[in-house]
Amino acid sequence: QVQLVESGGGLVQPGGSLRLSCVATGSRSSIYVMGWYRQAPGKERELVATMASGGSRRYGEFVKGRFTISRDNGASTVYLQMTRLTPEDTAVYYCYGLNGLQFWGQGTQVTVSS
Repeated sequence: QVQLVESGGGLVQPGGSLRLSCVATGSRSSIYVMGWYRQAPGKERELVATMASGGSRRYGEFVKGRFTISRDNGASTVYLQMTRLTPEDTAVYYCYGLNGLQFWGQGTQVTVSS
């Protein structure tokens, strides 16, 4: 069983930056994809970014170069550096892991507001 624990959410002003982190604990072997999804109130959960263990990355269309995903395979940790945040980025951000089964973190709130 894999547990994903997120950290780094919070309140930030428009135009600001945040860095999210997610650590996988438990049976961490062969987690070949890790990443982030988000869900805003009244909306469906959507892809933010994922990264495979080999280095390939996927980003949601709305990212437009503002976010960067990175991964420390040895530490089973994935990061999301977010810049130029807007109020539309306000959501609960969920860490995601895949090793044949899907795993989700509990979510961390990101609020972009002045």
